[in-house]
Amino acid sequence: MTSLYRLVRPLLFALDAEQAHHLALAALKLPLPHAAAPDPMLAQKLLGLDFASPVGLAAGLDKNGEVAHRVAALGFGFAELGTLTPLPQQGTPHPRLFRLAEDAAIINRMGFNNGGLAAARDRMIRHKVPEGFVLGVNIGANKDSADRISDYEEGVRVMSPLASYLAVNVSSPNTPGLRALQGRAALDELLGRVMAARPAGGPPILLKIAPDLEPEDIDDIAELSITHGIDALIVSNTTLSRPPLRSPHAGEAGGLSGAPLHDLALARLKDFRRRVGSKLLLIGAGGISNADQAYTRIRAGASLIQLYSAMVYEGPYLPARINTGLAKLLRRDGFSTIGEAVGVDVD
Repeated sequence: MTSLYRLVRPLLFALDAEQAHHLALAALKLPLPHAAAPDPMLAQKLLGLDFASPVGLAAGLDKNGEVAHRVAALGFGFAELGTLTPLPQQGTPHPRLFRLAEDAAIINRMGFNNGGLAAARDRMIRHKVPEGFVLGVNIGANKDSADRISDYEEGVRVMSPLASYLAVNVSSPNTPGLRALQGRAALDELLGRVMAARPAGGPPILLKIAPDLEPEDIDDIAELSITHGIDALIVSNTTLSRPPLRSPHAGEAGGLSGAPLHDLALARLKDFRRRVGSKLLLIGAGGISNADQAYTRIRAGASLIQLYSAMVYEGPYLPARINTGLAKLLRRDGFSTIGEAVGVDVD
């Protein structure tokens, strides 16, 4: 599959990045060859859910719940659809998605473009999720909402009956003012209202945070997440920072993802592991493109990892290759299960 993707990639890269994205979604609706099942040593029970693999699809590929239920065939143990807002919205004007091929990176300023909660809910009801596959939903707020926290409450109410877990996204850089919800007072109110909106027996609630945080922000987020009983943190979203880049698109506005995000996302993960220890489950995301990087994130404290941008450059069966590589690395280091390796480089 890797060699086939290398043949197809130049054709995809000849297209506008968003056109290629839509083509990829269409392809994922076709019958997919199934990757080998993940090694049993990669299986974990976390958040009351069974994960066959620690490798998950990050939000952003499937905004509207069209294909996320199908990606287990690629080797994913879980997937996250969205970000979904209560009302449909178009997002920011085109162009808004840019490949930085020289840097193995992406810049996007999509702006939570999606068809809204109701349409995605109806789609999820129709779709058959493979047995044992974990399907999360990422929720956000409409750009023009008068009460953004109420938008998150609505997301919790609508999606709790269907989602394996819910991810509260306050870290997108492309909705003006959204990241202000990571501030202490706003986050305190948000988490309190979101947790109150979850029905009894409802799904785990995760918080997705930005990598662009000051030490005091990290302290506040860690403390409030524990206080309010948040089940896990996703560390992290895209960055507004700009490390040295070679692509002519380097100056585009928006969130940067892919290879240049790796070091910053890893540093934030270590920061949060030091602050929360084993009190909160951590999911590592940002700049992961191979098994070695996934393993580094796990040893730094992530029980699960997510990827998306790397598939643009490495192909759709990247998660299956990471599964294989992770099992080899765990055996090399004398671990019998992946859980034994979580946090060993930080604890």
